[in-house]
Amino acid sequence: GAKVEVTKWDVDGMTIAEFGRENGLPNALLRKALRLQGQEDLEKKLDQLGLSHPEISERIDRSRALETEFESKNWLKIPVKFLSWFLFLGFVFYWMRRRRITPPLRRAFYLGAVLIFGALLGADPGPMGTVKDAIVLYGAKGVVFPPRLVAMTVFLLLVVLANKFICSWGCQAGTLQDLIFRFNRDRRDTRGLLSQYRPPFVWTNAIRVTFLLVFTVVAFAWATDLIEFVDPFKIYKPAAIGIAGGISLGIILVAALFVYRPWCQFLCPFGLVGWFLERYSLFKIQVNYKTCIGCRSCEKACPSTVMGAILKQDRVIPDCFACGTCIEVCPTGSIRLASGKRDQPPAGKFPRESPVQSDTA
Repeated sequence: GAKVEVTKWDVDGMTIAEFGRENGLPNALLRKALRLQGQEDLEKKLDQLGLSHPEISERIDRSRALETEFESKNWLKIPVKFLSWFLFLGFVFYWMRRRRITPPLRRAFYLGAVLIFGALLGADPGPMGTVKDAIVLYGAKGVVFPPRLVAMTVFLLLVVLANKFICSWGCQAGTLQDLIFRFNRDRRDTRGLLSQYRPPFVWTNAIRVTFLLVFTVVAFAWATDLIEFVDPFKIYKPAAIGIAGGISLGIILVAALFVYRPWCQFLCPFGLVGWFLERYSLFKIQVNYKTCIGCRSCEKACPSTVMGAILKQDRVIPDCFACGTCIEVCPTGSIRLASGKRDQPPAGKFPRESPVQSDTA
């Protein structure tokens, strides 16, 4: 919300209620902002609070910001959306644990997520917004919106429960990018029809970290939301897309044909936070090295560089979006979504080879 301008201070002996009427401030807002105990406290004199004029203005501004946040939410839709997420992700988890995610079913799940969580239930809430909006609101107003922290906690618990499952199968922007990426794949979903590229994680994560730092500095220094201008979630509320947003959205969607989840890998704040927590995920992609024949089919079919890192355990493991491609293509059934710590490959299991960087049709 915009900053509240408190303009009338020049009435000696003004009560809090009178002060509110003079400045068009509701009594409920005054009680919250000035921490009044009850309705009767509104008849106290303003100077009894022991607060300076700037302190009163700041408190009112913060309370107005929280009130605006609360009023902007659809409190009927939000619980429906979270319940839908739990049911949908549970269904996908069941099929992945049974190793039944085929290319047509994968595309159907992504399409379902796009339609349900995006087209039907809208852009908000979404995983990215819980991090982005929390930073912007605190930077601009110095306040925290508790329901947003609850939503963020739920999303992060889903990351920890099953390797980034909310990003993988529930995020309406992430699943849209993944669906587009699969359009440029062969029928077995193992390689691109046109060349698809796997940028090194050291590049993508360096850009993502830098972007989050710049975004945070701008939010605190100038109370400006940089992502607001290029937010890909706005595809589900087209009226809010400006010229810059339309151009950036077009770039992201076209890039998604050739680079796996470009927004998620390069820019998403929640993606970065989720990556830090992936190492603690209860269920994650694991390799049974007793049956693995070292063919690297999983690494070659993986849309990013993550499976090579999981397979060889020789470098920092990038974001894993648990798409299940590696599980499907393994000829010996050695890859699974399972709980527990990942095993280390036996010495000499994989000769030193250059990591796979791209697919060519």
